[in-house]
Amino acid sequence: MAATQEPRNNIYYNWALGESGWNSQNDANLLKLATFTGLSVLDRDLTTPPGSPANGDTYIVATGGTGAWAAKDAQLAVWRSGAAAWEFYDPSLTKARLLVFIEDESRLGVWNGTNWALGVALT
Repeated sequence: MAATQEPRNNIYYNWALGESGWNSQNDANLLKLATFTGLSVLDRDLTTPPGSPANGDTYIVATGGTGAWAAKDAQLAVWRSGAAAWEFYDPSLTKARLLVFIEDESRLGVWNGTNWALGVALT
């Protein structure tokens, strides 16, 4: 039986023993879970990727992204040092509502299904 994709967050499950694709899909699942558990982003106003990101640094790409962030508006960009590349998560592909802490503003944001809505600042 082919793996099933959970409709709210696109995580794969239900593999048959020895099924092809388990390794790569499961690795992707674990990265998604790590990203979305206690989701926190450094900034939501950048259009250009920072020059020296640390492994796991996460941003919401602002409208008008350039360079590696081109055409990634509103997506979560996560730096993966092992791959020396940005990994992107498009919140519009999930039916789940995502809650995020925006570190440089000390406020919460939520993906409401269409865009990132801002909550009150936290003190």
